[in-house]
Amino acid sequence: MNIIRFGLSVFVLALTACGSTHWVHPNKPQDAFGHDYNACERMVMLDPRYQGGTKLVVQQATERCLEKKGWVLPE
Repeated sequence: MNIIRFGLSVFVLALTACGSTHWVHPNKPQDAFGHDYNACERMVMLDPRYQGGTKLVVQQATERCLEKKGWVLPE
């Protein structure tokens, strides 16, 4: 039972750490991110190069698209 609690605690901590960062754009408001993200994701999903790829490959391609649109993920 303690192993399950430990694993759950690590999982929750990892999710919390991931949720603390967000993409920013020097010229767009934060609420424009969702629109740009969805547009990038649609573009990637329609690209034949990524249709057979893993979720990680699709996510990386989506992030590259966001970067081309000027979004950055601060450290």
